[in-house]
Amino acid sequence: MNLLPTWNTAYSAIPTGTRHVTQGSTNRPALEKQNKCIRSRRFQQTRYPRAERTPPSHQPPGRRRPAHPLTTTMAAAMSVSAVVPPAAAVARARTLLCVPATARAPREMAAEVAAAAALGADLAELRLDRLAGFAPRRDLPALLAKPRTLPALVTYRPKWEGGEYEGEDEPRFEALQLAMELGAEYVDIELKVADKFIKFMSGKKPETCKLIVSSHNYENTPSAEELEKLLAQIQATGADIVKIATTATEIVDVSRMFQILVHCQEKQVPIIGLVMNDRGFISRVLCPKFGGYLTFGSLEKGKESAPAQPTVADLINVYNIRQIGPDTKVFGIIGKPVGHSKSPILHNEAFRSVGLNAVYVPFLVDDLAKFLHTYSSPDFAGFSCTIPHKEDAVRCCDEVDPIARDIGAVNTIIRKPNGNLVGYNTDYVGAISAIEDGIRATQSTRSTTSPLAGRLFVVIGAGGAGKALAYGAKEKGARVVIANRTFARAQELGNLIGGPALTLAELENYHPEEGMILANTTAIGMHPNTNDTPLSKQALKSYAVVFDAVYTPKETRLLRDAAECGATVVSGLEMFIRQAEGQFEHFTGMPAPDSLMRDIVLTKT
Repeated sequence: MNLLPTWNTAYSAIPTGTRHVTQGSTNRPALEKQNKCIRSRRFQQTRYPRAERTPPSHQPPGRRRPAHPLTTTMAAAMSVSAVVPPAAAVARARTLLCVPATARAPREMAAEVAAAAALGADLAELRLDRLAGFAPRRDLPALLAKPRTLPALVTYRPKWEGGEYEGEDEPRFEALQLAMELGAEYVDIELKVADKFIKFMSGKKPETCKLIVSSHNYENTPSAEELEKLLAQIQATGADIVKIATTATEIVDVSRMFQILVHCQEKQVPIIGLVMNDRGFISRVLCPKFGGYLTFGSLEKGKESAPAQPTVADLINVYNIRQIGPDTKVFGIIGKPVGHSKSPILHNEAFRSVGLNAVYVPFLVDDLAKFLHTYSSPDFAGFSCTIPHKEDAVRCCDEVDPIARDIGAVNTIIRKPNGNLVGYNTDYVGAISAIEDGIRATQSTRSTTSPLAGRLFVVIGAGGAGKALAYGAKEKGARVVIANRTFARAQELGNLIGGPALTLAELENYHPEEGMILANTTAIGMHPNTNDTPLSKQALKSYAVVFDAVYTPKETRLLRDAAECGATVVSGLEMFIRQAEGQFEHFTGMPAPDSLMRDIVLTKT
């Protein structure tokens, strides 16, 4: 794998978020021509001194530099499909990890700060609006007493900006000014009242405190042009650090925030740029790649200060965020839903074990074609593909492995150096080999032939995973039957593999012979709907082997009922491990670390 070693990588990795593409409408020659034109340009922009990224308590900054409004260069650059910087790379500082302290009592909030320090955070955000009965002159001296375990970012968020404070501005301003006087390293004020607050301070802001001027949009992510104007507005206030938080209605919205981050990085404008909710999750993990000043991680689940905020432990231990930089390759799992997936835990640790500079993230995707065209740079190097996108992936890839094409489903996508997307299917080998090994371990079989040969193999589901198992079972000589909630879908797959089709209702009474094999490839029984099952316990008595592709929870109700009926059960975890090993080899060109990956799945998921 060719891992580009320079800062230019981060710029070439900027997603093409301003290009609107409908499914099947790609025009690669035109885009290549456009990108060549872009690469020939050199932005003529003023260089400004590097803003300190080190928390002020560790290295006090000099006098606050004036804000630098955007030039028309940025507007022009954001209107094209890719962004490339001037030839000279710029110095970068590490993205900071900030843990919001959200306790209701000052003593508990102080304890949260200490816990954040123990977890490896760089600073703590004191959410004063969360404190019950907050009295500034009583509580702030205790919260900001030195020595502190972490630098402090003080926020007193009003309800109209997503916080809990409901009073007038002046008492809030007084509390923030007191926090500055007591040595807070950062204070956050909302753009809407920034000018009013700065006037209130009358030039009394300590030089050791940085002023963050923030804007929060809880409805959507504005266009690139609107984000540009918003950034200029915030800079015009004299902010030391810009903060823009928006909301993703689809994952491609995040690309516009990445563009803002990169252009601010090039112009040496410190910025916190994050996109809220599950579709914006990648903004929180990948911001070090694109130059974000800091990202937020909650102390633990349930203590988030914004939607879909990861824990600081996950940022450090799962996503290895300390090592993410401009040349880090991005991989991930594309699905809907995708939050349940254990793939990030598995692949990130496997990457780390072989020294690969890469990160694996969850992509919650609504429109696969639009996603792939938006995040089309070489740094978005490969994807796992799960429900419901495996069949669409066949149509979205430029090249498809013959087996994946025969199956009609792709679960692995690799981006070649020329930009072409190549699709593979590792599901069928992972699942079929897991079922074969499960049978061999518990039932007497002929060693020279597959234990599936000649047996009746019932597949529940006609989606991508169902197609993979039906194909694999047929290749092994099984007699395949397709059952699906929608009969037309079952019939379509049945016709492809030459087997009968049933509805799930019909499957309840289907038992033409004993010793059948059942494979569930649907999401029925997946967390959080763990009490659901695709087939009744009574109907399971006709099966000798039952496989469930669902692996969250590890033991599904289907497998539990089947075991109680005396069947050999094969967990979806085994398929998950084997298909993931195949994906790892496609991603890296290296042999998969089998024992490590098994240990991760069995102990950490």
